[in-house]
Amino acid sequence: MGFLFNLLRHPLTQGMDVDHPDTTVRRRSVIRGKPFLCRLYREWYDLVRQAIPGGAGDVVELGSGAGFMKEVIPGLITTEVLPLEGIDVRIPSEGTLPFADRSLRAIVMTDVLHHIGDPRKFFREASRTVRAGGAIVMIEPWVTSWSKWVYAKLHSEPFRPDSAEWEFPDRGPLSAANGALPWIIFARDRALFEREFPEWRVGRISPMMPVAYLLSGGVSMRSLCPGWAYGFCRFFERMLQRAGIRAAMFAWIVLERRPGSPEGSA
Repeated sequence: MGFLFNLLRHPLTQGMDVDHPDTTVRRRSVIRGKPFLCRLYREWYDLVRQAIPGGAGDVVELGSGAGFMKEVIPGLITTEVLPLEGIDVRIPSEGTLPFADRSLRAIVMTDVLHHIGDPRKFFREASRTVRAGGAIVMIEPWVTSWSKWVYAKLHSEPFRPDSAEWEFPDRGPLSAANGALPWIIFARDRALFEREFPEWRVGRISPMMPVAYLLSGGVSMRSLCPGWAYGFCRFFERMLQRAGIRAAMFAWIVLERRPGSPEGSA
């Protein structure tokens, strides 16, 4: 298995420190150079775009890093904690969002929440900066029987559905993680989340994509499928859903800021 992993690792990022800014820069090239993965990201971005409410306020992407969401959502404000060229706003390492109270229409992200070691602080900051009627929209890893096996056996990031706490040590912006965190907060501990952050309503949780990301190789491995096969793969996955097979590796999650709700105080 180890020999196979080494054979499939993408040469652009093999052996690099995941927390180094150069790794993220190279991952931009990886995404662009893999048509299957590029189409997957574009589908994610389309889902995010669909859930952004209208009206006043900016839309801010957290962890813009290697992605290209701004091409799909014009006017998007990109952010990063890493010092990267082409990013609109640098987020301080302590996680404070440098935006005015109630100035944002939405905060959006893909594969970011599960890297935030203090999620309660993030939700407090989101409650401060997102206006009533706004949203947090994200694509994140999700826990199913299938994904637990995949993430445990085939993925390098920690994946701990049994973690008692939401928080985890901050080892680095990308190396620190719990891939099960979104499921923990919005499924296992949903009642706790709603009690601590009553200003947010969980508007959507849509588990999806049991195999597409795996076949894409992600940002660290070589692609296992050509770009033209993406549509066939997604058709197969939709058929699995219609057949009632509850396999998924990710979820599309939308939190809606309740109109007239106070700022969070958790």
